[in-house]
Amino acid sequence: MEQTYDSIELIVVDDHSPRPAGPVVQQFDDSGIDIRYIRHSENRGANAARNTAIRATNGEYVAFLDDDDQWKPTKVEKQVRAFQDTDDDVGVVYTGMECVDSTGNRVYSRMSQSQGDATTDIFLGVPLTPFSCVMVRSDIIQKAGLLDVEMPSWQDREWYIRLSQHCQFEVISELLVLRELGEHEQIGDDFESKRDISYPLFLSKHRETAAEHGSYYERRFISSLSETLARSAIANNYYTDAIKYSIKSIYFYPKQVRPYLYLLASLGGDLTYKPATKLYRMISRANQH
Repeated sequence: MEQTYDSIELIVVDDHSPRPAGPVVQQFDDSGIDIRYIRHSENRGANAARNTAIRATNGEYVAFLDDDDQWKPTKVEKQVRAFQDTDDDVGVVYTGMECVDSTGNRVYSRMSQSQGDATTDIFLGVPLTPFSCVMVRSDIIQKAGLLDVEMPSWQDREWYIRLSQHCQFEVISELLVLRELGEHEQIGDDFESKRDISYPLFLSKHRETAAEHGSYYERRFISSLSETLARSAIANNYYTDAIKYSIKSIYFYPKQVRPYLYLLASLGGDLTYKPATKLYRMISRANQH
């Protein structure tokens, strides 16, 4: 509501939450902002809610904002300007994200420098920032398709691969999105759905595309995805799975260091994982000071 860019069409999608957001949205009826409120008749998931908003919008560009994230005031203006100042083949502009605790202190930040043809970077495991950081041209969405509602996790990463087949990416190297940690991590930590649904679906959808770029990218893609799953497994105390997918990640790309660390940390279960986690946090805090 405090964006420095004025021409904004705001679509609020309520995914059948227990407390309807309608009364809150009505408070802004006299704000002069074009606001539309859509409530799902049943809970359909985050990607379905985003797709509902995409279908409802008439704008040239589409940006997303999860309900517990915040945009800094200049975010939209800077992204629109980036589109205007870059080549016509740029279809995605994204920013960095600042992650804070409940007291507002920065815990860490997320920033990627991947731009241009981002396809191979994604296959290599280069992290991009999440939905609240991206702005996408509407015509590129029409070419790439809507978000996959069958993906319970890694939804942004999967969509970015499809978008990257049709356009170039541009980065704004500023932390223009604020996220308070807590809720997002709980949403994303359903390891079993990642293992049983997201992982095989992701591979089936994009392994062939990775292979078209060469066997190196195919192997890196499988290694990166396996590493991500191993990290989720160890964080949720699925140590046997953590060992399995760490080994798989190493097999497909043995030069990456992190899978070896995950493997060592998970071999002894809680006896090795918890001390390793404590040491990692101590080192991370020391590096921040």
